[in-house]
This record gives sequence, structure tokens and C-alpha cells, in this order.
Amino acid sequence: MSTTFGNRLKNIRTEKGIKREELASLIGTSSAIIGRYERNERTPSIDIAMNIAQALNVSLDFLAGDTSVLVKDKEVLQRIEDISNLSDDRKKYIYDFIDMCLRDYKTQKAYS
Repeated sequence: MSTTFGNRLKNIRTEKGIKREELASLIGTSSAIIGRYERNERTPSIDIAMNIAQALNVSLDFLAGDTSVLVKDKEVLQRIEDISNLSDDRKKYIYDFIDMCLRDYKTQKAYS
């Protein structure tokens, strides 16, 4: 995926099937402004960027290009935050459990 804010914005918006007009309405601006952001002609303020990220249900880090991982599910984001506050022993237990579940899923998928 492209690394500029505008390119990421356009890619995420189109992947989600959201028109410029819809996004503009969700954040209280015009579709022309959204177009300028997408063409990298204008940079939104941090508040506007946060509103855009929230409207698209992505993290601001992803939208800004600070991460290549897109977490689409807010419930997953909340759980990641919760896990980060646990002790190292608890984190290891959770990571091991997730690894086991993923291995089982991949095995089942390979045989189906």
C-alpha cells in the first residue's frame, strides 16, 4: 500500500466502498477537501486526521503511515491495548494460545 497520507486515505476509502461525499459528510467537510487530501495537495490537521481515521475505522498510525498493519476491528484494537498492560508472563501465555489457535486454523484450512 502507498505510504503517503493521501494515498493511504484514498486506498482505504475505496477498499471500504465509501464515496468522497460520504466521508466528507461523516467528518463535516466537503468532498473537494477530501480530494485535496487524497492528492496530497493539502494536509489535514491532527483533529481532522483523527476524525478521518475514526470514520474509516482504522488507526491514525496506519493512516499516517506509521505502521503497515491495518487493524479493521475496533474490538481487536481494544484487546491489543488490554494485552499490552499485562505482565510478561500473562502476555506469553496469550501469545502461545494465539499461536496454537492459528496453527489449528491453518491445519484445518489446508485439509478442507
